[in-house]
Amino acid sequence: MNRFEYTRAGTVQEAVQALAADPAARFIAGGTNLVDLMKYNVERPGRIVDITRLPLDQIVEHEGGLRLGALVPNATVAYDPQVNARYPLLASALLAGASPQLRNAATTGGNLLQRTRCYYFYDEGTPCNKREPGSGCPAMTGVNRIHAILGASDTCIATHPSDMCVALAALDATVQVEGPNGRRSIPFGEFHRLPGDEPQRDTTLRHGEIVLSVDLPDEDFSQHYTYLKLRDRLSYAFALVSVAAALQMDGDTIRTARLALGGVAHKPWRNAEAESRLQGKPATEQTFREAADVILAEARPYSHNAFKVELARRAIVRGLSQAAAGTPQSQTDKRIA
Repeated sequence: MNRFEYTRAGTVQEAVQALAADPAARFIAGGTNLVDLMKYNVERPGRIVDITRLPLDQIVEHEGGLRLGALVPNATVAYDPQVNARYPLLASALLAGASPQLRNAATTGGNLLQRTRCYYFYDEGTPCNKREPGSGCPAMTGVNRIHAILGASDTCIATHPSDMCVALAALDATVQVEGPNGRRSIPFGEFHRLPGDEPQRDTTLRHGEIVLSVDLPDEDFSQHYTYLKLRDRLSYAFALVSVAAALQMDGDTIRTARLALGGVAHKPWRNAEAESRLQGKPATEQTFREAADVILAEARPYSHNAFKVELARRAIVRGLSQAAAGTPQSQTDKRIA
């Protein structure tokens, strides 16, 4: 473990100032990702800014929706009565991720900021453009079974690991942040980045900014939704492919459609054209297959993950079918597709 200085922030302003003043500083709350990164020598912060005392640990009503404070534990969100009644897709996604112990410690803001679980990113003995820009991406020609099939670049094919974020993308959440230049709102689809030629940057946060909350809009997807997570084992595994589907129905016709994928890209993946094609269409397998074809038209698999293309296609059809029927995925269902 490298040596570092420790600061406990008493206010949001103190936290912002501490981070802005030190390029090597990092925030810590639950620490479920940062501590691992420090142990593996992937992150080497010179200062840790403890934000656990900040008043960001409440779930409150906001503009007809809900505001999730950045320090609300994942377990609290998953079992909150308002979340389960109004945004059960989010609760399902959270319960599909990690373990009960980790959900008790992990926070809303930390979940947004967790980094990829790429083997090479965690192995200091191999090159990695995320750790050291310009050093290369051995995953492209190496073991890439868990890696991206959409939105990757010539510098990085890592995937984002969060389940929660896939649901938040489908729900059109908004992230509230504060930094040296004040507060701003970031639409969830713009919060995470594709790797491009800067794979070391996971989000659009500016230096010194802190996540304050995640806001859920006043929209009803409580009846027709599902979170389908396909993985190597049922417990404590990251998604090979996941699907967050949220629909509003008029009988058997899709009035509004939201669809986000996890495990396939550097960020939760949405395709506006596919969602548009679903709207006004009958909820049939053919309709769902056409949407899947649109999403996967630009898929670029690698040597060990070509199976993800067909897996994603089947998962999209199954997820949309469950959502349309109002029969959300059970997290105890072990079938693949």
